[in-house]
Amino acid sequence: MEAKMGRFFESVGNFFTGGDNIPWCDRDIIAGCERELADAATEEQRNDSLMRLSWALVHSRQTDDVNRGISMLEASLDNSGGPLQTREKLYLVAVGYYRNGDYSKSRHLVERCLEVYMPDYLASRMPNTVYDFSMSCQSLLPNYNIVKS
Repeated sequence: MEAKMGRFFESVGNFFTGGDNIPWCDRDIIAGCERELADAATEEQRNDSLMRLSWALVHSRQTDDVNRGISMLEASLDNSGGPLQTREKLYLVAVGYYRNGDYSKSRHLVERCLEVYMPDYLASRMPNTVYDFSMSCQSLLPNYNIVKS
């Protein structure tokens, strides 16, 4: 009972402090996915097992596992089955780069996911870039420099 209360208060604390809610995988889950991949009989089972293994790797706490997952996914991007699978792989690569702290590359990949999902989404609905925002501010406030040097 005490352990449940501790987890409850930890989850409430994480909610208010913005704690990390992205799931983590440990080495046991990764080993299970690797066994599943080795036991795959058909090409479809192999592809499904590869996706589960890639998911587990990029959600690992170990940097070498995350890098391995990124490499596997990037290598398989060229032979994706269709837009849905491409989007899923791009998302997982973005998660991997996010876990490694490369936030700009992660954001770029998420934008590519949106392009795959809805090709005209970025052109019509994404917020302005910093440059566009600063230019619009310059036209409204000619003497105000929003971009600090």
